[in-house]
Amino acid sequence: MSVGSPLFRGWEVVVGLEVHTQLLTRTKMFCRCENRFGAPPNTLVCPVCLAHPGTLPVLNAEAVRLGLRAGLAAGCTVNLVSVFERKHYFYPDLPKGYQISQYSHPLLSGGSLRVRTAEGERTIRIHRMHLEEDAGKNLHAGIPDKSHVDLNRAGVPLLEIVSEPDIRSPDEAVDYLKRLRQLLRATRVSDGNMEEGSFRCDINLSVRRPGGAFGCRVEIKNVNSFRFVHKAMLFEIDRQIDAIEAGETIRQETRLFDPSSGRTKPMRSKEEALDYRYFPDPDLPPLVVDPALIEEERRGMPELPESRAARLVASAKLTVADAETLVGEEALADYFEEGLALLETIPQSAGGKGRERWTSFILSEVLRELNRRGEAVLSGETSAARTVPLIVKVCSGELSFSQAKEVYQTAAEEGTDPLAIVSRAGLAQISGDGELLAFVEAVLAENPAEVEAYRGGKDRLFAFFVGGVMKKSRGKANPEKVGEILREKLGRTS
Repeated sequence: MSVGSPLFRGWEVVVGLEVHTQLLTRTKMFCRCENRFGAPPNTLVCPVCLAHPGTLPVLNAEAVRLGLRAGLAAGCTVNLVSVFERKHYFYPDLPKGYQISQYSHPLLSGGSLRVRTAEGERTIRIHRMHLEEDAGKNLHAGIPDKSHVDLNRAGVPLLEIVSEPDIRSPDEAVDYLKRLRQLLRATRVSDGNMEEGSFRCDINLSVRRPGGAFGCRVEIKNVNSFRFVHKAMLFEIDRQIDAIEAGETIRQETRLFDPSSGRTKPMRSKEEALDYRYFPDPDLPPLVVDPALIEEERRGMPELPESRAARLVASAKLTVADAETLVGEEALADYFEEGLALLETIPQSAGGKGRERWTSFILSEVLRELNRRGEAVLSGETSAARTVPLIVKVCSGELSFSQAKEVYQTAAEEGTDPLAIVSRAGLAQISGDGELLAFVEAVLAENPAEVEAYRGGKDRLFAFFVGGVMKKSRGKANPEKVGEILREKLGRTS
C-alpha cells in the first residue's frame, strides 16, 4: 500500500538519512588492533591507526564480507570493483588528517527497506552503502576546561548506509532506522548498540510546498537515539517553516541536536564533496570482489526480519503488530520461539491456549523486564526453559496469570528459579469446585441487592461478584471456574 505524504503546517518534509554502523569484526579496518568497546582510553592503538609515518593500511577481509551481507539483505547491487579514497578534514580525533572512505565507486548501490507508519506502508530507497573507517572520539567531561582524545575507535570498520530523500515524516524516519537496525542485527553485521555509538545517524532535512522544488537541506549530525531523531526532526521542521514564512533564507549548514533543550544548534557551514578533496588512496588498490564470495554470502543468508515476522504470523497465529514487536528484538524472538517449542512437548500446556498465554506473557512481562534489565533476563533463572513451567501451571489451573506475572518479576529481581518462588510462597490457585462454591455462595449471600439487580439485567455486576470471590480467596481462586459457578448459581448462561 502506498500513501501520500503527510503535511506539516501545509509543508512537505523531505529527509534522507546517513547511518554509520560499526561492523562486528574482531579487528579494525586497516590494522590488527582489537575492535572492542569499553577498553581504557588509547589502549587499542598501533602505528597504523595512529598514522605514524611510513605505515601502510591492510584491508580487513571480514569487513568486506559483512558489508556484502548487509547489502544483499537490503537488495543492493554489488559493485565488483570499488575504490577507497581519502576524505580530508582536520579534527583532533582524526590522526591522519583524512578518513579512508569510499565515494565515487562504492561497494554497494541501490536496495530498499519498507516502512510502516500510521499513514501506511512505503518503500524507502537506499542510494548506496560503502565501507570506511571510524574516527576517534573527543571527550569533554572529567577535567574542567579541558578535552581529551580517545583513539581506540579510530580505524574501527564502518558501513555507511545512505538513503534516498524518500522519508516524509519523523515517524517514517524512526521506523526506517528500527528496521535497518533489525536487519543488521539479524545478519550479524552489527550489534546496533546506539548507546555505545555503533549505530549513529545524520539527518538531512528540508521542507517544501507540496510538489515544489527541493528546499535547502540542513544536516543534523550524529543523533544516537530513536527518540532524539524524532525530537530533532520535529524541532527542525518547525524552525525551517518559521524561518521561510518570516521571509528568511535557510542556510545550508550542519547542526547538532541538544537533548537537554530539544533544539538543534548551528555547528558549521555544510561541507560539499569538493571541500573534502577526495582522491583514490594510493596505498590501497581497487577492491575487486570475487563473485563466488557474493554467492557464498547469498546462500548463507539467515532468515531476515520481514520473513521471520511473516512466518510467526502464519505458524504462531500472531497478529502482524505482535510479530513485528517480537522480531524488533531478535533475542526476544529467539526466546519466544524456544518457549513455543518447549510448550509443544508438554501435554499440560493446553494446545492453543498455552501458545496464546505464552505470547501474552512475552509481550507484557518479558518485554518489560528486557527493556528494564537488558538481555540478561533472557537467560539464567529467567530463561525460557525456566519460565515456560509458569505458563504450564497457568494452563493447568495451578496458578493464575497474575500470580505467574508476580513470580516472574520476583525471579527477575532476585535471580531465583521461578518454581522455587512458587514453592516458597505457597502459591497455588484454588480450582476445587467445593472450595470455590463456598466462596461464591458467601459473596452472593452478602450482596442480595446486587444479585437481584444482576438478574434484572445489570450485567456489569458480574465482575463485582468475581472480584468478591477473588478477594475472599486472597487472589488464589481460578477466575474461569469462578465464572462458571457464578453463572450457574445466578441462573444466567451469558
